[in-house]
Amino acid sequence: MLAPARTLALLVPLALMAGALGSQYLGGLSPCEMCMWQRWPHYGAIAAALLAILLWRTALSLPLTILAGLLILTSGGIGVFHAGAEYGWWKGPDHCTGFAHGSGADLLRSILAQPLIRCDVPQWTLFHISLAGWNALFSIAGGLAVLVLALARPRTI
Repeated sequence: MLAPARTLALLVPLALMAGALGSQYLGGLSPCEMCMWQRWPHYGAIAAALLAILLWRTALSLPLTILAGLLILTSGGIGVFHAGAEYGWWKGPDHCTGFAHGSGADLLRSILAQPLIRCDVPQWTLFHISLAGWNALFSIAGGLAVLVLALARPRTI
């Protein structure tokens, strides 16, 4: 079941990155800092999956496929954290949200230092799920599918 796992390990992050980059460059949405955090594991998963495919006849193919699956899951975990900050379930990083602290000149400096694209406000939703939420759902499902397929034992009759 390693061939389908390798293929999925490449297609999941490619599709998610196509969506992210498409929403940015075609849809006009600007990514926040946590959006960018979610992209890095996908880039790593694409590289690991490509290596797993290129090295399909070697012993490295399985560990590279597993690594890709784990990286996809990592992006999903970051997506959960990001979506939770957007939905107000927990506080996101101070430097990336609307949280301002201090008083007087410190408060003004803190407000002015806030990013233009806040991490705690979704720019777009579908069925009340933000892009971070969709990334979390697809990444966790895709990463788990890659790992299940990669670690499945071949059936014998």
